[in-house]
This record gives sequence, C-alpha cells and structure tokens, in this order.
Amino acid sequence: MNVVLGTYYLIISILVTIFQLALFFGAPLGKYAMGGKFPERLPKHMRFIPLIQIMILWFFVYVVLIKTNLIDNQPSSIGSIGIWFVVAFFSLGSVMNLITPSKPERMVWGPINVLTLIAVILIAIF
Repeated sequence: MNVVLGTYYLIISILVTIFQLALFFGAPLGKYAMGGKFPERLPKHMRFIPLIQIMILWFFVYVVLIKTNLIDNQPSSIGSIGIWFVVAFFSLGSVMNLITPSKPERMVWGPINVLTLIAVILIAIF
C-alpha cells in the first residue's frame, strides 16, 4: 500500500511543480493560488514564492519516498521523523485551501490537498 501512496504523492508533486513553475514564469493562474489575491499573473516581486514552495515540496518528496521505501540506502529516521512534518504541512495546507476566499483555488486545491493529507497520514501510520 505504501508504494501506491508514495507513487500517488510523487505524481501529485510533479503536477504541483508544473503549476508552480507556470506561476513563476507568469502564467495567468493567480486565481488558483495565494487566496486569489492576484487573479491573473503574480507580480514579479512575488514570483519567487512558487520556487520556495517547489523546494519544500521536493524535500517532502524525498521524505515520502524514503518512508515508503521507494528510495533505499537512506537514513530511515529521515522518513520516520520527516513524515510528520509532511503531515503537519498538508494539514495546514488543507485548512487553508478549504477556507480560501478564492473559489477556483478552493475547488481545485482543496480536494487535492485533503486527499494528499489522507495519503501522508496513512504513510506515516503504516
């Protein structure tokens, strides 16, 4: 089961990375991010934020892949301790995406965040 959940997490992370890169490069997708504060393109001074989110996301991918044994020869403590940071991050992210004033963000990222939260909780427990 963990292999399936780890693979799900990896696929979602790839899709989110593509979205974040699109925001960084100026795609008019702002209504799907940051509470829809910038409904079109993110202002240039805000475009570094998606890059930070990508770095966090890929550190979490590393943690999840260790925890699900999809990466070998790594300290197991990274997976067993780090997964709880992933759970905390997705708990907060789920709340934020479900209460955002942006309806498009709430409708797209709310369910994805909640499903991913469920996946990382299952990974953490099993």
